[in-house]
Amino acid sequence: MKTKPSLLGGSCIIASVCVGAGMLGLPSAGAGAWTFWSLLAITLTMIVMTISGWMLLEAFKHFDLRVSFNTVTKKMLGHKVNMLNNIAVYFVGGILLYAYITSSGLILQELLNINGKLASVLFVAIFSIFVWHSTRAVDRISVVLIAFMILSFVFGVSGLAINVDISVLFDTINQEAEYAPYALAMFPVALTSFGYHHSVSSMRAYYGEERKAKYAIIGGTTIALALYFLWIFSIFGNLPRSDFSPVIEQGGNVDALLGALSSVIESESVAQAINAFSMAAILSSFIGVGLGVFDFLADFFKFENSKLGRSKTWIVTFIPPLVLSLLFPFGFVTAIGYAGGVATIWTCIIPALLAKKSRSMESGREGFIVPGGSIILTIVIVFGVFTAVFHFLAMAGMLPTFTG
Repeated sequence: MKTKPSLLGGSCIIASVCVGAGMLGLPSAGAGAWTFWSLLAITLTMIVMTISGWMLLEAFKHFDLRVSFNTVTKKMLGHKVNMLNNIAVYFVGGILLYAYITSSGLILQELLNINGKLASVLFVAIFSIFVWHSTRAVDRISVVLIAFMILSFVFGVSGLAINVDISVLFDTINQEAEYAPYALAMFPVALTSFGYHHSVSSMRAYYGEERKAKYAIIGGTTIALALYFLWIFSIFGNLPRSDFSPVIEQGGNVDALLGALSSVIESESVAQAINAFSMAAILSSFIGVGLGVFDFLADFFKFENSKLGRSKTWIVTFIPPLVLSLLFPFGFVTAIGYAGGVATIWTCIIPALLAKKSRSMESGREGFIVPGGSIILTIVIVFGVFTAVFHFLAMAGMLPTFTG
């Protein structure tokens, strides 16, 4: 008898998609806003992004289980909107894979003492196999990775948490410092930290219904939020706000963050646990994001679900970001910021428009519906628009920028 997929497995897939970007991007992005305003921005983003994912489920209920953004958006919102959405989905998925591949190369270069580019190639060659194999394989490895992350996180972060300095955590030394203005530029990175939406169709297909997928989504975003809170608390409680200057100068690269942390961590075992956690976070997100992009491109190109078809999908999913990573490596947080600015299209605006269209259909009032009426649709769209505006204002130097 075939076993039914567990909610824990699905929640771990969603959480694993989120935590790579969030864990490694949020500390540097939130250095200006610091503890209180960072946690507030993360919490608000988590709520909106959970609801917008549910909106996709509401729209997807009209279609068979193998569809994704491409088919649904084209049929419900038209070819032009679908083309814009496709570009945004692939851009964000590709740039996240690109950021993870580059970061893994930097970390493996230090761990294995090999060339960074070779490390990136090996990383893709070995770990993308799980995505090529099946969603079930991703489920299994995601559970293992989340368990490993929790163990290394508990061991590493407990070492940090024990040594948390409250004066550092709340930056009491700088009585006249401003924090709130820096939170605006943090929203694009926070949004990317909950950017699991390309995996919503995979979750729906995995469970065969919308309601279980709904619980897997909120389970996954809740796990991610809890991990973010612990991580921010531990990092900001040990690494003074002023010490983020060299990390920010290097574009928030993961190796720079780990290097700064090593200067304040006295225990070698704790430092190794933090390094292991960071690598697991990147790996889990690489596999989770890879699955979402893989399923999206399989639907877009109409590749068959056979070994040959999945091999074609593997090529268009992983080779372009690998090549770009080898040719043009740059700041991790910069990449995540670009992803967040563009991701507002398909994580906020498109889901709300799809849900609105769904409700205008004859069968729209049947089955799964996100509560909140038209007000919640408006809130999600406005949140997405403002997040995109904040990103482009930050790029233009029109928002306060923290340099340490």
